[in-house]
Amino acid sequence: MTVAVLRRPAPADRRARLAVAVLFFTNGALFANLLPRYPQIKADLGVGNAAYGLAVAAFPAGAIAAGLAAGILVRRFGSARVAVGGTLLTGVGILAAGLADSVAVFAGALFLAGAMDAFTDVAQNAHGLRVQRRYGRSIINSFHAIWSIGAVTGGSMAAAAIALGVARGPHLLLSAVVFAVAACVALRYCLPGPETDAEPAGETDAEDRGPAPARAPATGLRTGWVLAALVLIATAGTLVEDAGMSWATLYLSDSLHATAALAASGYVALVGAQFIGRIVGDRLVDRFGQRAVARSGALVAAVGMGLALAVPTVPGTVLGFAAAGFGVATLVPAAMHEADELPGLKPGSGLTLVSWLMRLGFLLSPPVVGLVADATSLRVGLLVVPLAGVLVLVCGGVLRPRRG
Repeated sequence: MTVAVLRRPAPADRRARLAVAVLFFTNGALFANLLPRYPQIKADLGVGNAAYGLAVAAFPAGAIAAGLAAGILVRRFGSARVAVGGTLLTGVGILAAGLADSVAVFAGALFLAGAMDAFTDVAQNAHGLRVQRRYGRSIINSFHAIWSIGAVTGGSMAAAAIALGVARGPHLLLSAVVFAVAACVALRYCLPGPETDAEPAGETDAEDRGPAPARAPATGLRTGWVLAALVLIATAGTLVEDAGMSWATLYLSDSLHATAALAASGYVALVGAQFIGRIVGDRLVDRFGQRAVARSGALVAAVGMGLALAVPTVPGTVLGFAAAGFGVATLVPAAMHEADELPGLKPGSGLTLVSWLMRLGFLLSPPVVGLVADATSLRVGLLVVPLAGVLVLVCGGVLRPRRG
C-alpha cells in the first residue's frame, strides 16, 4: 500500500489561508451583530410581521441584484480586494440599517448591505479556492466553519450589548470599525497576482486517493436537472439559515416570551451547531459519502425543528434551531462543489449560478414566513425549516455517494 505525500504549503500559502479565514470570520460577524437587534428595530418602526418580512427581504434582494456582477469585479480588481471592499461597505449598510428611522431607510440600507455582502461572498470563496489549489487538498469547508464562528461571535457581541444596555448606534459602529480593520490587515497577506493564474497543486498519490466515483454524463437535459436539484439543496440550506437570522430571536421573544438576551440564543445555537457540523463534515463525507450525510442531516433538521414547533418551549426551541443548523451544515458547500464540477459547463458557471440562485431562499423566505405568521402564527410560519429538510431528502440523490 502506498502512502500519500502532500506538498508542504509554503509560508505565503499558510499566511494566505489565515487571511482568508479572517475574511470569512468578519463576514459572518458583521451581519450577526445586527440580527439580535431586529425585534427592537421592528418595535421602534411600529410595523407588522408582513411589513417586517418584506423589509428584511431587502438584504437578499440586494444580493441577487448585485450577485452576477461579482465575477466581473473579481476579474478586474482581484478577489482579495473585492472581498475587503465589500466588507467595508457591508459594515456601512448594517450601521445605516441599525440607525434607520423609517421602514424605507431600513430596507434601503439592508439592500446596500446585501449587495456588498454578495460581492464579499463570491470574492472570498474565489480566493479561498485559490488557496485550496495551492494546498492541493480540500480546505474550503474549514473557511465556512470559520464563518460560523464569526456569526456566533457577532451574535454573542450583540447579545452582550443588549444585556449591557448599549445603544444600537455605538454598538454597530464599533462592530463595523473593528471588522473593517481586521479585513484590511488580512488583505496584506492574501495571494498576489490575477485570478487567472494557475495555482500549483499539492502532489498526492493517485492510487491512495482512489478513483473518483463514476457519474453519468451530465449533458443537456440531465445537466439542467442536476443543476436545478443542486440549487434546491443549497436553497434549503439558506431557508434554514434565514429562519435563524430573521425569525429565531423574534419567535423566542414574542411567541415564547424569552428575555431579549436569551432570545438571541436561538440564532447563536443554530450557527454554533452549524459550525460543529462543518468541522466534522469533511470526515463524515469521506466515510459515508455526501449523499448520505446530506440526507441524514436533513432528517435531523426536520425532526429536531418539527418537535420543537410541536412542543414549544424556550429550551426545546433553542435545541431545535441547533438541530437545524447542524443538519444543514454541509449543504451549501456540497452544492457549490458539485455544481463546479458539472461537465458541459464553462469553468465556474455552475458555482456562480448556484451561489446566485440559492439567494432566492433568503429573498422569498422572510415575506412568505411573515405573511403566514400574520395569517396564522409565527410558529406555523417556521414550518419552513422541517419542510426544507424534506426537500433535501427528495433532491439529495444528485449528490455523490460513498466512494467504493
